[in-house]
Amino acid sequence: MEHPEQLIEMLLQRYRDALGRDYDRYKHHVYRVFYNCLLLDDENTHAMKYAIAAAFHDIGIWTDHTFDYLHPSIKQVKQYLREAGRTEITEEIAAMISWHHKISPYKGVYENSVEIFRKADWIDVSLGALSFGANRESINENRRKFPNRGFHWFLVRQTVKNFFRHPLNPVPVFRK
Repeated sequence: MEHPEQLIEMLLQRYRDALGRDYDRYKHHVYRVFYNCLLLDDENTHAMKYAIAAAFHDIGIWTDHTFDYLHPSIKQVKQYLREAGRTEITEEIAAMISWHHKISPYKGVYENSVEIFRKADWIDVSLGALSFGANRESINENRRKFPNRGFHWFLVRQTVKNFFRHPLNPVPVFRK
């Protein structure tokens, strides 16, 4: 089996055309989230799962051209896992993606890995203001190694654009 970083590279290459000019900014976000997971998971027993979830967690923005991207992202990861013969981890990775925007702690099936993934994404989205106990110097090192490249401004623009298109549902990813 390949290393998690090799898997991330392979998965992102599948979506290079769809990501277009956002390729590097999304790739860096994926790596920051992945490495944040490793900072939070003392055993790193789920590194391959985190790599897959990180690569797919927001991909629906580009594949389906929507800011309501959780279900499209889950659809893409399910397709990949079927093709790769890894269907046994489908529910867990789908849960990681489905709940990664949850503001309060996740309780339920696959609680440990889903909660670590949720926290890892929040660390990145908050620009490290939230750390959930992860070493702040390591978080900052990940940010230096994989600079933002405008990812957060991209999210702000998408949020504003979505607000004007769907004023009654301005941030659909926070429905849950």
